[in-house]
Amino acid sequence: MDDFYREEILEHYTHPHHYGTLEDADISHQESNPLCGDRIRFDLQLDEAGEKVEDVRFSAVGCAISKAAASMLSDLLVGKTLEEIRDLSKEDLLDELGIDLGPVRLKCALLPLKVVKVGAYGLDEWQEEEPVEEAW
Repeated sequence: MDDFYREEILEHYTHPHHYGTLEDADISHQESNPLCGDRIRFDLQLDEAGEKVEDVRFSAVGCAISKAAASMLSDLLVGKTLEEIRDLSKEDLLDELGIDLGPVRLKCALLPLKVVKVGAYGLDEWQEEEPVEEAW
């Protein structure tokens, strides 16, 4: 079973879902992990009522775990309300990944969730930084 999850992670890393940026995003936020250099940005487009995610994009520079976790998380976000996003737990994302992670890789896996939650709580105004560019 562990091999299935490893293949799933590799698939999300090499062919990430919802990859890119949204020009007219309602919520955009970017964070980095200074310990390893991973950087992730999420853009969320909300419905007319401003309650549910209609579209999502992310861009990332980082390891396979952080990029795969961002891709998996992006799949979970479509159709969710901001309240549902705020209620997402680290266990929700780790269940999606399906493998045990050590402390260093755990930080990589949870960076996408931190980015989305900060954006969903409105704790940071987007600072018009350049989108994350692919390093390879």
